[in-house]
Amino acid sequence: MTRDIIDINDFTILVEEATSNQVTIDTCYFDEPMIAVAFYGSGNVHLSMNYQEYQRQYEHTKGLALSFYADETVACVHTVSPDKPLQCLVIATAPKNLQQLPNNEGELFTDLLEQLVQPKAPYVEGPRFFMTPEMQHIVDQIFSNQYEGKAKMMFFRSQITALLSHFFWQLSTLKTTEIKNSEREKLLQVKDILSENLDTPPSLNELSRQIGLNTFTLKKEFKALFGVPVFKYLQNERMTKAHELIRSQQATVQEAAWHVGYDSLSSFSNAFTKKFGFRPSEVKV
Repeated sequence: MTRDIIDINDFTILVEEATSNQVTIDTCYFDEPMIAVAFYGSGNVHLSMNYQEYQRQYEHTKGLALSFYADETVACVHTVSPDKPLQCLVIATAPKNLQQLPNNEGELFTDLLEQLVQPKAPYVEGPRFFMTPEMQHIVDQIFSNQYEGKAKMMFFRSQITALLSHFFWQLSTLKTTEIKNSEREKLLQVKDILSENLDTPPSLNELSRQIGLNTFTLKKEFKALFGVPVFKYLQNERMTKAHELIRSQQATVQEAAWHVGYDSLSSFSNAFTKKFGFRPSEVKV
């Protein structure tokens, strides 16, 4: 487990990363009441928010953006297992600091996260949704950065500002229609099916049959929950996985292309360049 704490203005940035060969439990607390947004990369690590006699469980965390209020009594418990590594980025600020945040950022918290600004319990869950590809890219960049010293602080300041901007914009444009819990579980299943079959993904009709939702509902509610259409999500997952394989030297460019379902190296290279702004051969290892 590596844990990096960075203070930027009146924000506290917590960067946690962990892999394990066996099931490992990690618990952390805030030193004072905080309003926070957690962004999850990597595997679907299990998260439990424990307070008093209550527990709030989160099973599907990969790509999750979760806002919440927590005081000092709330235990944030991550369960890390071999196939579910942890990448968690938390941006937090104390309620007393909201009026001091630069550029009127405190007004965004007050307007869009009102239930967290005036909490009625030790732990209050605010809006949560799955990150857009743009947000996921920022999170990936933060976890793969190799900056040190002042350059690292400058990098984090710019990335955190961009990430919060995307978060609040996405929050302001979210549809108010609630997705039934039963359908939410089916949509999470779709996400897992796509992530596990990057090389040979099922069609929309096949997905519909597998999870028991018609294609219209699948397309509509998948976009509402994850912020992007089904196959835009698939494309983002493919490119992210390919980048990871190349950067970690687990695969050559050609092998990475095959791994994520591309027979044509030129088509793969064009799609990769469109997403990241550089060719796969230019990935720094």
